[in-house]
Amino acid sequence: MASSLRLRLLGEFRLELGTEHVDLSGNAQRLLAFMGLRGQACRTVLAGTLWPDVTEGHARGSLRTTLWKLPRAEPPLVSCCGDVLRVTPDLRVDVHALTRTALGVVQGNDPAPYALSSLGLLTVEDLLPGWDEDWVLLEREHLRQLRLHALDELAEALTRQGRPALAIEAGWASVRAEPLRESAHRAVVSAHLAEGNVGEAVRHYEEFRRLLEEELGVAPSPRFARMLPERAGAGRRKAAPCTRASATTGSPSTTRWKDASASCTWT
Repeated sequence: MASSLRLRLLGEFRLELGTEHVDLSGNAQRLLAFMGLRGQACRTVLAGTLWPDVTEGHARGSLRTTLWKLPRAEPPLVSCCGDVLRVTPDLRVDVHALTRTALGVVQGNDPAPYALSSLGLLTVEDLLPGWDEDWVLLEREHLRQLRLHALDELAEALTRQGRPALAIEAGWASVRAEPLRESAHRAVVSAHLAEGNVGEAVRHYEEFRRLLEEELGVAPSPRFARMLPERAGAGRRKAAPCTRASATTGSPSTTRWKDASASCTWT
């Protein structure tokens, strides 16, 4: 079991033993998800987090019942040492692989040898979509921010290394996750400029500028504007309005930036 026990929390909850899916009750899923993320927790914290709307005694009773209903395994999925519960170190959790990869990228590790695998790990789904407990929401946002920073860093690093196609993929993954994030759009524009595709860079900038104006009533930062030679001339060339087909991203902010197509003309 040591090499084949896996817990998937990105996109869905799924506990796997080898090639088999292990069915768990709702409370057991919540317990194992929390322990898989944290590694260990004291009984009081765990009971209060998973059953916040009942008395402490009731919460501890629910915790004992849920622990008893976990699948029997050797070593056990969750072991007890006094008041502390620990998840088995044999359990491989996909969130930890994502976190290691993202931290490696933001710390400046050279992405060249593993750019494709890093990109694959960073373009996964959110943590436990559909779960709305407070502790899940906090963990989900933490992972989301870490992943977005890593995608931005990866895109910029790949551009510097002369790999603009992969850089654009990383940048667009970040854009789709958060369409109003300027750093993601800068990464995409930087990759276009590295390829010499100034027109693509300007079109992307103009669409983002309109999006910010419509959604927030603000303009892109001066730093972003200075990236584009056409805009440095202040009126030397003007881009006619671009049109993009709307498509849903699932982002709470806007629905403009997924699988969109554009056409622009110069005036």
